[in-house]
Formats: sequence, C-alpha cells, structure tokens
Amino acid sequence: MDKHKGNLFILSAPSGAGKSTLYKALLSQDKQVRISISHTTRAPRTGEENGREYYFIDDESFLDMIAEDAFFEHAQVFDNYYGTSKESIFEMLEQGLDVILEIDWQGARQIRQIYPEAIGIFILPPSLHALEERLKSRATDTEDVIQRRMAKAVNEMSHYHEYDFVIVNDDFDAALSQMASIFMAMRAKTPVMQEKNSNLINDLLSL
Repeated sequence: MDKHKGNLFILSAPSGAGKSTLYKALLSQDKQVRISISHTTRAPRTGEENGREYYFIDDESFLDMIAEDAFFEHAQVFDNYYGTSKESIFEMLEQGLDVILEIDWQGARQIRQIYPEAIGIFILPPSLHALEERLKSRATDTEDVIQRRMAKAVNEMSHYHEYDFVIVNDDFDAALSQMASIFMAMRAKTPVMQEKNSNLINDLLSL
C-alpha cells in the first residue's frame, strides 16, 4: 500500500469532550475525509443505526473476528468491546481518502505499532465541570455511569502527550478550524506533494 495515498488520523478524547460533533462537522465540509466505522458489542443508543455509527454485533461474533485477525485494533471499554476493521481502512486509504479512527489511547497505541505514520489528535474539554455538564445534557446515561465516565476521563486525558496535536474544545468554531487546518497541513507535506505533483516538479526543474 502506498502510504501517501491517504492519511490515517487517530482522534481521541474523553467521553463528552465533543470529538464526535467535531469530526461530523469536518466530514460535512471536507469531502476527502471519511470516518472509520467500528464494530462494538454495546447496545445501540437512541437514534443510532447499524452500519452508520457502529456495526453492532454480539460478543461471540466479536471474539470470532479477533481470532481471524480481522481488527486493526480492539479494546474493551467498561463492559463492551470495540474494534476497527483492517479491510475497510486500507480500502479508503488506497482511494486517496483521509481516514479518521475515533478510538481511545489504548487503541491508538496499537495503531501506532502497526502504522507509525498515523497522525494523533487529542481533544480536551475546557474544564472538568464542562465535561460533566456535557455528559449530563445527553440524558442517555445514569448518574452512576456518568461518574464512571468522569473517573475514566482523568486517566484518558493523562495520555494527551502521546498525540501529535492537542485541541481544546472550548470555542467550537475555533476547534473545528484547528482540526481542519491539521488535515490540510498534512496533505501539503513534502513527500505527499512530491508524489501528487511529480510532473509539475520535473517541469519546473527541467532548465
């Protein structure tokens, strides 16, 4: 696979930091970006559809896929499994598309071992209070689950330094602009531009 055909981005954040809202906004304005759809054993939330947010499967099917080495990465989060299919990612990269993996820091480590060219972006909330308020506003989790997520968030955020870029999602428009700029900048790196514009470069240097 030609690693310059598309960029692989790792997007991580504690639950409630706004990463899903950010990447969905980016997808709507940048047609060269795709989101990798993961497999999970958790139950669908209200409004979610199989094959859109996730591929919802049972534990037995997930374990079968692990045995078949079908996942790029996989992890257990709380009581559920999450995994990213290798085949779908490589197909999109081959098409010259930039692919976002929305995964946690554990999955990010697995990805970097297999694909060190992956670009990591970590989203931070403006404060712990704001994070808790965002989780409560969803009205999808019990108070016990929210407190578990808050406790887990501190551990997740302690790994921010393992990423290439950090965005504080305080002002949404500013955060989105930062994310879009990162994607554009990675497409303009010298090796990428050399490949995409090889004929032009040869012509310019022909004298």
